[in-house]
Amino acid sequence: MSTEHNGQPRVGCAVDANGRITFDLPPGPADGQQLLLRWRPKKGQSEKAFLTLDLEPAADGRRRAALGPQPVLPEGRWDVYLLRDPSSERQRVRPGLRDLRALVVGHLRDWPSPLAVRIPYVTKDGYLAVRAWLRPAHAEVDVINVTDRSMTVGARLHGTPLLEGAVVRLRRRDGGTVRALEPRAGNDDRSFSFTVDYEELAAEVSAGSGVWDVFIQPASEAPLIRVARLLDDVADRKEVFVYPPVTVGGAILRPYYTVDNDLAVEAGRAG
Repeated sequence: MSTEHNGQPRVGCAVDANGRITFDLPPGPADGQQLLLRWRPKKGQSEKAFLTLDLEPAADGRRRAALGPQPVLPEGRWDVYLLRDPSSERQRVRPGLRDLRALVVGHLRDWPSPLAVRIPYVTKDGYLAVRAWLRPAHAEVDVINVTDRSMTVGARLHGTPLLEGAVVRLRRRDGGTVRALEPRAGNDDRSFSFTVDYEELAAEVSAGSGVWDVFIQPASEAPLIRVARLLDDVADRKEVFVYPPVTVGGAILRPYYTVDNDLAVEAGRAG
């Protein structure tokens, strides 16, 4: 349902299997009106990326706009606004019904390179936005199993195969050590798994804390690919997918997803 909310339009949206997003607005004139998608700048940056979509009348009296698979959106968060006419100020829109069912099974298909993913979501202050990822290749996490000594991750590559010489790399975020792990290849040239020994990481945490970002290098000399979970309907999984901490060798360790849904391992001294 699309309604007005305190004078702000409430906009529904639906995503199909090809990544096309259809925006649904309340009944009203469509002539000259547009939706504006604005790339949200990071702190200290200026606005530099915009995309406008023309509103068209729909058979039921509503207004609709469509964002097709092309053009791809640069990676980041895109806030959605309504432009009622070329001279009017842009107006944030509230979310209506979001039909994201087609995204739930996104991890079951093979994605080409570059990987372009878009997920409509609700911001913390209650507005409609679109989360976008754009990566040359991608390693999608399928499962994380945590024991009292280690964690084992199963994942699948998209946009590139797993070849001889592949290696998983845990890179300490403060510029410190890089740990190399040998991945176990699956039954095809895409799936793999690896196990992180918590005791080995705990030995490197002498004081304070450390964070290791997880990458796969799919072949010798190939570029690193971030291991992440992007191919479903969850735009922000850091606070949703929470894994139990484990105490090993005087350190507390746990896997977690970053604000960009990338996989990392956090370690800190116990006590």
